Amino acid sequence: HTRVQEGDLSRMRAYLVQEKTLSEIASSLNLGDYLKLGEGELKSGGFRRPSILADTLEAIIGAVYLDGGFASAELMIARLFEPLMKGLDPKTLGKDPKTLLQEYLQGRKLPLPNYTVLSISGEAHEQHFEVECAIPDLAVRACGGGVSRRSAEQQAAGSVMQILSSEG
Repeated sequence: HTRVQEGDLSRMRAYLVQEKTLSEIASSLNLGDYLKLGEGELKSGGFRRPSILADTLEAIIGAVYLDGGFASAELMIARLFEPLMKGLDPKTLGKDPKTLLQEYLQGRKLPLPNYTVLSISGEAHEQHFEVECAIPDLAVRACGGGVSRRSAEQQAAGSVMQILSSEG
């Protein structure tokens, strides 16, 4: 990734070192099978808990560094992370659907979408929002739902992006 901009590199790094990614790598190596856990953790499935798996992988990388030096740790990290890095798109990684839609529209000099709350249902502590995302200039609209207005808007924007990408 020698021609990737600094901001894109930062998002790629953040993705690669997040708990979810580290725990997926640890799971693929079956590291949970080798953990010595207390009885309570064993009963609660701690050997499958993402935070424990991610911490385990970090500890192993640290141990390789301390035992074998930087070059050994670098080689191990490269082997573990290379398959993930091949599939990364730095232009979309870490961007939510609303941001991607906004960038798509701005890149085509189109106005930003209109978000309209269609309904709010449920009790005050358990509300569900239905939101419509519309782009009148393109005659495209889609709905989304979520436990917050923001999450419903994200869903709707994601649906609009799917429509736009299927239209080419």
